[in-house]
Parts: sequence; C-alpha cells; structure tokens
Amino acid sequence: MLDLNTLFAFSHTYCVAICAVLVPFNLLTTLLTLTLVGLKRAPMRVWPSSGLAIAGSLLMVSHVFTWLVVGVVRVPTFVLFSLGLTCLVLNLWAICQAESLRGVVRLVVQWVQQSFRFMVQRVEAS
Repeated sequence: MLDLNTLFAFSHTYCVAICAVLVPFNLLTTLLTLTLVGLKRAPMRVWPSSGLAIAGSLLMVSHVFTWLVVGVVRVPTFVLFSLGLTCLVLNLWAICQAESLRGVVRLVVQWVQQSFRFMVQRVEAS
C-alpha cells in the first residue's frame, strides 16, 4: 500500500536534489518538444518527448504540492509550481494542437531573430 507520509518525508528530505534534477529535466524536455513541433516532425516523434516531459512536469507539481500541503508558501514554491504547470500545459498543447503551437513557436522565433538583428545593428552603429 502507498504510504503518503513516507512519500512526503522523502520529498521534503531530498528537496534540493529533486529540484536540481527536475528543473533542468523539465526545461530541456519541453524545449525538445517545442523544437520538434517547430521543425514539423511527425507526431510519432513528438509524443515520446512530450510524454517524458509530462511525466517530469507531474513529478515537479506533485513535489511542490507536498510543500503546499504542509503550509510552505514561499516564492520558490510558486516559481516551481508555475514552471511545472507551464511545462505541463505546453506539452499537452503539443500533443493536442500541434499546428496552433507551431504557429506560436514560429512567432517567438521571428521575434527573437528581429530582436537579435536590432541589437546587432545598434552595436555596429555605436
């Protein structure tokens, strides 16, 4: 049987190690999913990446939830919770509506390119 007290104790004891693994894992797997969607890869290539990222996101949200249950309400708690939920939503979006996400990814890439060109022009002008 699943003992929640043991899981909570494990989560609280190894909090720094759990976050040190889950934060980069969530960021990298979500970035991989967004890259695959942006490059118009087949859904069969996007789904494993997105599934792995969703699992990591759910672990992160569950870990932060253990802190919220015991009353730890601090800035890092909300930042990690927001990161986990954002990664979860982006990966679910990649599975359910890849075409609309692809449009958003293209807009973001174009904006970054234009910003970079603008900064280069300003540096060259000075």
